[in-house]
Amino acid sequence: MSLTNEERNLIVARELARAKEAYDDILYLQKDGRLSAAANRLYYAVFHAVSALLIKDGYQAGRHNGSHILFSQHYIKTGILPSDFGTLYNNLQTLREKSDYNCFFDVKEQDIAEGIDTAHNLIQAIEEQINA
Repeated sequence: MSLTNEERNLIVARELARAKEAYDDILYLQKDGRLSAAANRLYYAVFHAVSALLIKDGYQAGRHNGSHILFSQHYIKTGILPSDFGTLYNNLQTLREKSDYNCFFDVKEQDIAEGIDTAHNLIQAIEEQINA
């Protein structure tokens, strides 16, 4: 996909806005005890932030798994971002999939609590990379 700088910047800004909106949703859902929905929003907060970074740098991922691979290859393995961000992204995808597709799987409060701070740090680090 060939984008002008203006188009790319617009998409990146929209993806970051979605990441922040999804992150804000987590806190409300967690307080309300809606942990499956919180797990979903936690994953998508990270997904949209990662998408913003990939788009900014000209990478195109066709699927969720593709964004994981590109993120790991270009930002985690190269040391641009810490490895715990890659681990978080993978763990959140697994949590979201179990929560969304397995009606017998119950998300635990600890699952959400463990990811919230790291997700916030990841979103901030990505925003810094984009604005650098």
